[in-house]
Amino acid sequence: MNIYVGNLPYSYGSEQLQTLFSEYGTVDNSSVVMDKFTGRSRGFGFVEMNDEAQAKAATDALNGMQVNGRELVVNEARPREERPRREFRPRGNGGGGGGGYRQREGQRERF
Repeated sequence: MNIYVGNLPYSYGSEQLQTLFSEYGTVDNSSVVMDKFTGRSRGFGFVEMNDEAQAKAATDALNGMQVNGRELVVNEARPREERPRREFRPRGNGGGGGGGYRQREGQRERF
């Protein structure tokens, strides 16, 4: 079972998440999602447990639990939705622009 864990303390890493869930059974994998620009936690992660009964026990016990002043949100993860890819459009080609001052017939006008 793949389990979503939300509202994690930002100081939590994958190891702490695994330790938290290992009290309820065998954890196959745990990961905290990190921001690719800052390298900091985004405050949520995922845990994989093969035993359905252990996963259900962990979900029931940890959902709503206070960890470092934050109330965890724990439930079964939904499958990732396929999103349409965004079309890449390079900047600076064929764009409008504008602004600034232009001299026209001896006058100064703002556009």
